[in-house]
Amino acid sequence: MDELERRIDQLRAEVRRAAVAGDRARARELRAELRRAEHAWDDALAEITEPVAAAPPPTPRPATALLPIRDQVHQALTLLTVAAAPKLIVTVHAAFFMGELGNAQLTSLRRDEERSFRSAPHARPYYLCSALTADRLTPARGLLAVSTWPMTRRVIGPLSPRVDFLTAAIRIAEHLDRIGDATLPARQLLWRFAANIPSAVESFETMKPDVVARAAQAELDVHVGADRSHRDAAAARARAQLDDVQQLFGAPLGLAAATATQM
Repeated sequence: MDELERRIDQLRAEVRRAAVAGDRARARELRAELRRAEHAWDDALAEITEPVAAAPPPTPRPATALLPIRDQVHQALTLLTVAAAPKLIVTVHAAFFMGELGNAQLTSLRRDEERSFRSAPHARPYYLCSALTADRLTPARGLLAVSTWPMTRRVIGPLSPRVDFLTAAIRIAEHLDRIGDATLPARQLLWRFAANIPSAVESFETMKPDVVARAAQAELDVHVGADRSHRDAAAARARAQLDDVQQLFGAPLGLAAATATQM
């Protein structure tokens, strides 16, 4: 109950800030989370105060039902270890984590994170930020990353989409190996990756995570050196030319054009 009370207080403060800022969509989302937290607190209180014999059977609740959307996204990105589009984040979350996460919930998330960082820089342990294009250091369209990752992982060069695809396949295969009895959605997710990796799998029925991981690693070894060279160069430029906000959320167009001419 102490944890729920702290979460309720935090949500109330966030609702107030969203309302003051005029962000109605964010305020509605936070109020919904606040109601769920208050219901959970009421249930916990009932378990303490009501006789055991009179207590109704507990309603199963998803383990992550009370986690904010940003924390659920962080879970999926931490598993993948690479920048990802909202569709993949939602699919990974559905395959491996409990709770509901939809594409619509991620629409304004990056903008919310940028506003939060600008108002109180580095106040949070992490931020969900943009991946940056290696050439112009602008936000890579539709790709979310985690602020605590090194810059070299957050910039996207010519080979990075394939490298990140293979890296994600390896991480998903490794996670499936660890959990053992995988759900059907988890196996279907791995199959979609494996189907685009040479020698990774012959059929869905015979698919083995360790085989997929080895096939992905074999191709990754071919590309990773050249990709790392592009990323290291772009990361060095980003650290030299961008301020703290821009390093997380991308350069403005004017600076991006100037940066591109210096390459």
